[in-house]
Amino acid sequence: MPFNIALSGLNAASSDLEVTANNIANTNTVGFKGSRADFADVFSSTGLNLSSTAIGSGVRLTGVTQQFGNGDIETTQNSLDLAISGNGFFTTKGTNGLAYTRAGDFQQDKSGYVITPGGNRLQVYPPDGAGGFDISTMTDLQLVTSQGKAQATGNVQIAFNLPAGATAPATAPFDPADPTSFNQATPFTVYDSQGGTHNATAYYVKTATPNQWDVHLMIDGQDATPAPTPTMTFSSNGSLQAPASGQLSFNPVTVSPGADPIQLTMDMSKATQVGSSFATGAVNQDGFPAGQLSNIDISADGVVSARFSNGQSTALGQLALANFANLQGLRQLGNTSWAESYESGQAVRGTAGSGKFGNIQSGALEASNTSDLTSQLVNMIKEQRNYQANAQVISTDNKLAQTIMSITQ
Repeated sequence: MPFNIALSGLNAASSDLEVTANNIANTNTVGFKGSRADFADVFSSTGLNLSSTAIGSGVRLTGVTQQFGNGDIETTQNSLDLAISGNGFFTTKGTNGLAYTRAGDFQQDKSGYVITPGGNRLQVYPPDGAGGFDISTMTDLQLVTSQGKAQATGNVQIAFNLPAGATAPATAPFDPADPTSFNQATPFTVYDSQGGTHNATAYYVKTATPNQWDVHLMIDGQDATPAPTPTMTFSSNGSLQAPASGQLSFNPVTVSPGADPIQLTMDMSKATQVGSSFATGAVNQDGFPAGQLSNIDISADGVVSARFSNGQSTALGQLALANFANLQGLRQLGNTSWAESYESGQAVRGTAGSGKFGNIQSGALEASNTSDLTSQLVNMIKEQRNYQANAQVISTDNKLAQTIMSITQ
């Protein structure tokens, strides 16, 4: 009987050692979660027939449970390397359905999809068209590889000051080629619907009426000034009085055969008429050229944005995170990923930074939670001694058996 008891101890110690060996082997595996071997004693009779003098029949392995404690977060130089600081799993989708992982070493395939090293596609909540995200559905995250669209200039705001003591120009009517026919001018750049760049200039002409100025607009040498000529009127303290909204509208101008005409509305609400000098401040306009993809930005709440060289950005989705009531019930799939099971309960879905979900760190990876080798090596020493002790029991029982055999001879 001691042989069998010691043999069960040897098997248990061997299983324990295998678990530790696996933990040590995966100390550099991104997102790896270490395991622990759980054991229980064995009795040959049932509880109803178990006497106070019954001796156990050994030990058995009851399960290998994963330890889902967080690993250290290490920074990298790759924007597609992601780590969850706190609770939650990334949601991925492959040929066998949904899988969940803490390993954020994602990459881009030839079609622009963000995938795991095993080929599963990272899941996000898609944009809903209203500035948010549709959390009722998930889709594959695909990075934009084309150019960002251009936007034609429609509104221009200019902040400037006109000299209060200005007089009407010596030459009339207004001629952009004759500097004596206008007082001041502000050049700026505008864009057509295809992203083409065009030169525009606003000219300011003092009229005979006190505190009143005409405004003319030229785009690529074409006159966009409507009739009657738009005017600005200032109050006695130098602030803009008319138009009250500060908005001046101009005629559309065709600047390119393939693009829509440019039609500008100019916001002059920041204009003043004080002092004796002309000064132009900021010129802001709402157009921009086409842009090349410059980088992918992932915020702490998991919003994935494509940023372009023209300064614009486009939201591609928000990372879909998941958690479970019983993490120990998750079914291991390998490649540091798990699947939902009856024991784990259904996935609780959400977004980073909300509820009990952790934040996303871009350009970082979660290291294995067994990367601290000290505790693993201590476990290995204990397991080795357990193995040796059970082996010694077998050796001792063997000597007893030999002694008994020699007595009977």
